[in-house]
Amino acid sequence: MKLHYMGKYNLDPESLPHGEHMPSAVPFREAKDSKQLAVIANIGAVLIMILLAIPAAIRYRAFYGGFSLEDFPDLFLGLFVGAVISLVTVFPHELLHAVCFKKDVYLYTNLRQGLVFVIGTETMSKFRFVFMSALPNVVFGVVPYILGMIFPNLVWLLSFGILAVGMGAGDYYNIFNALTQMPKGARTYLYQFNSYWYIP
Repeated sequence: MKLHYMGKYNLDPESLPHGEHMPSAVPFREAKDSKQLAVIANIGAVLIMILLAIPAAIRYRAFYGGFSLEDFPDLFLGLFVGAVISLVTVFPHELLHAVCFKKDVYLYTNLRQGLVFVIGTETMSKFRFVFMSALPNVVFGVVPYILGMIFPNLVWLLSFGILAVGMGAGDYYNIFNALTQMPKGARTYLYQFNSYWYIP
């Protein structure tokens, strides 16, 4: 893997690196552009965080025997620290995506639009695509969340896990599309903001 930092993304898909289309390539049935994907990802993120926060709150309440005003400062601090850590992991999240590529990977940012992403032009199997999409969410989201549920006194870990899992909503969307649309033996690749699959 060779990482290239490309700087600010100018919101023009034509500016993104891409290879040639494979013969008989089939586009994924997915969001047409980054704006539509952002809407899907944001709605998904909120729903995921709510679903994870409910059992976390129940576990925390059971551990401490309820909530009290005396606990509020520590609870707030833990939630705040977890939120800050989740923001700090935005770049490492993308780097974990990047290490799953074998060739050149390009890192783009557009912080004003809330965009940080990597893109590669190589093809990959369904398994590697799913692994690449899931890896940072497991490392930065699922693992801290499970540890936080085991040790609910570490509120920052629960908060971090919930937010990090939620931030991966766009990745879960890609995983769902790959698992439901790619036939056995197919390979996939990115072309601008869209994914395609083909049978080699």
